[in-house]
Amino acid sequence: MPAELEKLYTALLQNVGEDPEREGLIKTPHRAAEALKFVTSGYTQNLEEVVNDAIFHEESDDMVIVRDIEFFSMCEHHLFPFYGHVNIAYIPDGKIIGLSKLARIADMFARRLQVQERMTHQIADAIQEVLQPKGVAVVVEGKHLCMMARGVEKQCSDMVTSHVLGVFRTDRATRAEFLGLISRGSR
Repeated sequence: MPAELEKLYTALLQNVGEDPEREGLIKTPHRAAEALKFVTSGYTQNLEEVVNDAIFHEESDDMVIVRDIEFFSMCEHHLFPFYGHVNIAYIPDGKIIGLSKLARIADMFARRLQVQERMTHQIADAIQEVLQPKGVAVVVEGKHLCMMARGVEKQCSDMVTSHVLGVFRTDRATRAEFLGLISRGSR
């Protein structure tokens, strides 16, 4: 695939009026192909491999939160980057997951051509699938270059999406506690 991508990037450079043989651009098709391969590496991952048996039995039923997990993704509509932070919470029901696995799950879905709304749901649904907790909550805050660098050109706008399952959906107090905890002292 990288050789095919390199050819496409060479053609792209030519189509925007550049000379792919110019000193600064000679290796650009290769670098761009490698970069695209990396930012779409989520397609080559699956949930079972990412979690890698890092689920442990624990009787805790207190809220677990990992906040401000950095992510970057590519908008499927314009192939422009979007980036920001993912906040994840779950309430265990006999099982917990290795802390880094939550960030890895977020990365697996972010490293695909995406829309933020779908990515938010995918992260929450994956955690629900592997843990079957009492509840899952995910809030994603993103900055979208497709809105910042073209179109309406609004550089200071953020998009916020959320998806809540289980007790986070049915219990207002639990949801409010989560939202309060992720808003205090973030970044």
